[in-house]
Amino acid sequence: MAGRGGGGASRPNGAAAAANKNFQFKLVLLGESAVGKSSLVLRFVKGQFHEFQESTIGAAFLTQTVSLDDVTVKFEIWDTAGQERYHSLAPMYYRGAQAAIVVYDITNTDTFVRAKNWVKELQRQANPNIVIALAGNKADIADKRAVEHQEAQEYADENGLLFMETSAKTALNVNDIFMAIANKLPKNDPQAGGGQAGRTGAGVNLHDTASQMASCCPN
Repeated sequence: MAGRGGGGASRPNGAAAAANKNFQFKLVLLGESAVGKSSLVLRFVKGQFHEFQESTIGAAFLTQTVSLDDVTVKFEIWDTAGQERYHSLAPMYYRGAQAAIVVYDITNTDTFVRAKNWVKELQRQANPNIVIALAGNKADIADKRAVEHQEAQEYADENGLLFMETSAKTALNVNDIFMAIANKLPKNDPQAGGGQAGRTGAGVNLHDTASQMASCCPN
C-alpha cells in the first residue's frame, strides 16, 4: 500500500520548494499512553521505528514538510503524553491547532473509548474548523484485534473524521494519514496556518526539529 516504506513523505528543498506556495499548520497527536503516538511521528518524520521506547513526558515537538503538487505544507507536530497526569496540559497543545490525530490501539477497546472522549473534547474546545483524523494503530498485530475496522469507520463517518488503520512498525498508512490531512486542510492564503501555530510551548526552538523528540511506546 502507499503507506508502506520508510519516511516516504516528500521533502522538497532548494528551487522546487521556492516555487511552491508554502503553508504551515500546527498538528497535535492525542491518545492514551502506549498506543503508539510517538512511534507514528518518528516513522513519519525520520522513517524509523524503535521496538522499545520510553513514554513521552509532557510533549515532544517535531516538524515535517510534505509536497502536494505545487503546494508545500509544513507540519508543526506536537506529540502529547498519554498518561492521565498530563491530561490537564493537553489544551495548551491543541489550542490553535489546525489538525489533530487521535490515536487508539486496535487491540485495546479502552483506548478506543478514550479516543472518542478526545474527539468530543476537540469538538467542544478546539478550533471549530480543526481537521481530525482517527488512527487505529498496531494494525500489524490485527490477529489480536479488539476494535473492528467497521465500527471505527462508522464512528469516524458519523463524526466527520478521517480514518485509517496504521502501523508504525511496518509504516502501513503512516504517510497516508498525514498526507490526507495535508490535502484536507484549507490553503486559501499562503502561511495562513502559520501565525502562532506551534508556539504554545514556551522555550521551544522551532528550528530544532528532531532534538525535542521524546520516545514513546512501540507500534
